[in-house]
Amino acid sequence: MDHDDVVVIIGAGLAGTKAAETLREENFAGRVVLIGAEPELPYDRPPLSKGYLLGNQDRGAVFLHDEQWYADNAVELVRGRRVVALDRAAHRVELEDGERIGYTKLLLATGSSPRRLRVPGHELDGVHYLRRLGHADDLRAALDGGGRVVVVGGGWIGLETAAAARTLGCDVTIVEPADTPLQAALGPELGAFFADVHRGQGVDLRLGTGVTEFRGTGRVSAVVTGDGTVIPADLVIVGVGARPDTELATAAGLPADDGVLVDASLRTADPDVFAAGDVARAHHPFYDSAIRVEHWAGALKGGPAAARAILGQDVSYGELPYFFSDQYDLGMEFAGWFPPGGYDRVITRGDVPGHAFQAYWLSGSHVVAGLHVNQWDEGIEPVKDLIRSRRPVDPERLAA
Repeated sequence: MDHDDVVVIIGAGLAGTKAAETLREENFAGRVVLIGAEPELPYDRPPLSKGYLLGNQDRGAVFLHDEQWYADNAVELVRGRRVVALDRAAHRVELEDGERIGYTKLLLATGSSPRRLRVPGHELDGVHYLRRLGHADDLRAALDGGGRVVVVGGGWIGLETAAAARTLGCDVTIVEPADTPLQAALGPELGAFFADVHRGQGVDLRLGTGVTEFRGTGRVSAVVTGDGTVIPADLVIVGVGARPDTELATAAGLPADDGVLVDASLRTADPDVFAAGDVARAHHPFYDSAIRVEHWAGALKGGPAAARAILGQDVSYGELPYFFSDQYDLGMEFAGWFPPGGYDRVITRGDVPGHAFQAYWLSGSHVVAGLHVNQWDEGIEPVKDLIRSRRPVDPERLAA
C-alpha cells in the first residue's frame, strides 16, 4: 500500500483506534479515516462498569487519546456520524448525512450492542443499560441517589454494576435465570463462588427465575419475576448479554453467524474488508474453530492484528481469549476458552474462602482455561503457558 491508498475504519472503539495507531506505527503513508457513531473521543469501555462508575476515575481518564493525538498522527476522526451503507463494488461507505468516502481497504470494528429485554414496562424511565459512556454518566448519577437497585442478569456487566451499586450504598437484588451467576462463562462451580461473594456483601440473589414485567407509572417502581415475586425498585440495570453489530456487513452481503466471519488474518470473504473486536467471529488457529470474544483484550490485540493484515503482512491471530474483572476487593483474570460442555471438572488451588486462589478447567488431562483471584505475583501468564503447551497434567499436583 502507498500514500494514495485509503483505509477506512468503521467503529471508533478500542479495536478501531488501535488499528489506526498500528497503521501509523507501521509507517502506512495513506489516509486513515476513523468513523465513530458516538460524539465522544474514542474511549476504553472497562472503566464504565468499574472505576468510572464508582467515581474513582475522572471522565478524561477513559479516553484513549486526546484530540490532538489524532491530528498529530493524521488520523481523520469522524465523530457522531453513523455509517449507513457499505458499497463493496464501488469501494465506498455512505454516512447518515449522505457523505460518501472511498476506501482501498476497510476495517469493520462496529462492536456490539446490549440485548434488550422486551418485557412489559421496558420503556419506563429508570431502566438502564450499560454500553456507552453516556449510559455510564446516567447510571452514575442515578446510583449517587442510593435506593433500591435491581440488576437483571448475572453476567459480568450485571455483577460489576451490582458491586458498584452496593459499594455506593444501594440495596441490590440480582435476578438471574440460571442456577448461578456466570454459569455460561465459568460453569456452576465458579458461578457459585461469585454468588457467595455477592451474598457476603449483602446482595440479594434471586436465581433460577427471569423477569416478566417492569411496573411503574412513567418510572420503574418494581420488577416482577417469573415466579410472580414483586421486587420494589428505584432503578433497574439490565445486563442480559450483547449482540454483534453485523447489520452493515450482512446488508453488504458478507457472511455472518454470531459475528462477521473472518479467517485467521481477520479478513472477510471480501479480500478488501476485515473485521476485528466484538463484531468478528474469527477462525482461531489454536482451537481450529471460529469463535467470537466480546472482551477488552480481543479489541486491544485484534485491532493491531487486522491493521497489519491490511498492510499485507502475514497474520495469524491466535491470542488466547482473556478477560478481567474487579468486584469489591476482588480482582481476577481469566484466560482460555471452552464450548458449552467443553470441560470435565474444575481444580482449585489456594484459599478460596479468602479470595486468593487459582482455578483450572480441565478436559481430560488438559487445562483448557484458568483464572486467578487476587494472585497478582504470578498473574495469568502461567495459565496461558499451560494452556498453550497442551501437556497433560496431574490433577492432584495441580491442586497442591
